[in-house]
Amino acid sequence: MTKFKDFGSPTISEEREDVTFSLHGQSFACRSAIPGKIMLDLAAMSSDDENPGAAAKAIDVFFKAVLATEDDYSRFDGLCKDPDVAIEVETLFEIVQWLMETYGERPTQRSED
Repeated sequence: MTKFKDFGSPTISEEREDVTFSLHGQSFACRSAIPGKIMLDLAAMSSDDENPGAAAKAIDVFFKAVLATEDDYSRFDGLCKDPDVAIEVETLFEIVQWLMETYGERPTQRSED
């Protein structure tokens, strides 16, 4: 006998509030949800003890996935690389932590069986 389970089609609730943050006077819009696979990839890359640079790459992948548009990502990336602004790594980690906490409080809704 074959075992089978349908996990349905989880949907993003239309009632979600916008997620935005401000950094150095600029506002950045984020997607309403993060795909679970992105979160798993982020965890895998950031825990690679043999490749310490993987954590830095994971942060970039995270921001590319989270920021709502290519324009938001480009502005954010440019701001973070601006030597006159000098955004510290600790600030980037604080943003990641806040976003992950924010998304963690907002589960997707599963469709009814």
